[in-house]
Amino acid sequence: MTNLATPTVSVVMPVYNVEKYVALAIESVLHQSFTDLELILVDDGGNDASMDICRSITDPRVRIISQANRGLAGARNTGIAAARGEFVALIDSDDLMLPDKLERQVMHLRARPDIGASYAAAHLIDETGARMGIRQQPKLGVVTARDVFCGRVILNGSIPVFRRQTLEDVAFQVPHEDRKWYFNETLRRSEDVEFWTRVALKTNWVFAGLPGAYTEYRINRAGLSADVIRQLESWDQVYKSVSKYAPDFIARNGRMARARQYRYLARRAFQMRDRGLAISLALRAITTAPALVTCEPVKTVTTIIACAALRVIPERPFTALLRIANPSLA
Repeated sequence: MTNLATPTVSVVMPVYNVEKYVALAIESVLHQSFTDLELILVDDGGNDASMDICRSITDPRVRIISQANRGLAGARNTGIAAARGEFVALIDSDDLMLPDKLERQVMHLRARPDIGASYAAAHLIDETGARMGIRQQPKLGVVTARDVFCGRVILNGSIPVFRRQTLEDVAFQVPHEDRKWYFNETLRRSEDVEFWTRVALKTNWVFAGLPGAYTEYRINRAGLSADVIRQLESWDQVYKSVSKYAPDFIARNGRMARARQYRYLARRAFQMRDRGLAISLALRAITTAPALVTCEPVKTVTTIIACAALRVIPERPFTALLRIANPSLA
């Protein structure tokens, strides 16, 4: 049973123009095997039927907070500020929690008081909710700040469950705001990478992973190449932000982190079939940090070959080859 005044877990879900997916996302939270929770739905000022769907939910564990649009970071900050739980879980409103996610991760956090962030793998699903046969597999075992910054730990924003104190330890005040910021609201993309890195560098909390996958992370193949460029620009902002408070860390790890970001965005451009951008980013990855080929050979070489093939093979035979090699990529 949930004590509505002091639930164990506060689940924060920003909601913005997701009428197609939000009901399933909410259902995945409310049907958790761990029931001592509150679900905070942050209405971020969208203009579709998302909030009508949210308001139709009668479960007393659901709380709705409305605000003018502030973006994902701002919506998360609003939800975290209102959270009453000992632990805070994040989930985007188009993703899904598997039924035992919170139970497993709360047990993980309670078993080890040094853990500030619990995480695990995620299954990738497509727009229809079908699994794509691909898992986002984070690094387990000993985790360093370099691992966090290089994107090897918390692989999407619906994976982590935090100890509330961890969030408070990296919160900061900004002028003319009556609340603290946890995520940096000046960033419209990559704000999660900056947040995880700030926790890793500025606190003694441990990042610890669990075997298994407890989240379904939705991949939307539709998109514009301009979005990839904007994401790269936002990541550059993160790079500059971290360099202000940890210049030595950036000097040691910046090139590898940047190379991994180029590789990630090359794969995004590949998904959108942008032939020129995909191979350009793939080549920038290995020229920025050639060691990427030796330390992560399979993913790096596969990315380069796929982007090069996309560049030179016409669309129809290329798609046919993909269906043979890997149906989920086709």
